[in-house]
Amino acid sequence: MSSIHVTNVKDASGNAALVTESGGVKTDKLTGISTAGSISVVGEGNSTTTNLQQGLAKHWSNFKMAGTFVLNDSFNQSAVTDAGAGTAAPVFTNNMANTTYSDVAMSTEITTSGDLNNKTAATYRIYGLNSSNSASDPTENCTIVVGDLA
Repeated sequence: MSSIHVTNVKDASGNAALVTESGGVKTDKLTGISTAGSISVVGEGNSTTTNLQQGLAKHWSNFKMAGTFVLNDSFNQSAVTDAGAGTAAPVFTNNMANTTYSDVAMSTEITTSGDLNNKTAATYRIYGLNSSNSASDPTENCTIVVGDLA
C-alpha cells in the first residue's frame, strides 16, 4: 500500500488544513461530503455513529436575574430580557428551526422551570420560584438548548 505524507493541504480556493505530528488535523471548517451540513462521527464503541451537528448544544447561558439582569456568559445569545417577576427570556442570536427544541434551566437556591407554551424560534422563558412557590429572581441561572438551528 502506498502512503502520501503531507504537512499542509490546500483546496483549489486556497483554504488550508494542517496535519499535525500526532496525526490530527487542524482546520477552520468541516463540511460533509454528501450533505454539507451533516457529518457522522464514529461513537465510543466503534460500532455506531452519531451526527455531529445533532449532538452539539446550540445555546447556553449563565445570567443573573436578582437586581439588575446581567448576562455573565453565553453562546448564541444576544440578550436576556426581564419578562416580569421571576421570569427571564433569553434571546437567541441565531434562531432555532422550530419550537420543538429542548431547553433546560436551573438556578441557585431557587426552583427553576421552563414554559413550553411560550417558546418561539427566537426565545423561551424560564421562571424562578422560591421555597413558597412564589416568583423570585435567582442570583444565578444556567440554561442550555439542544435542537436544530434555522
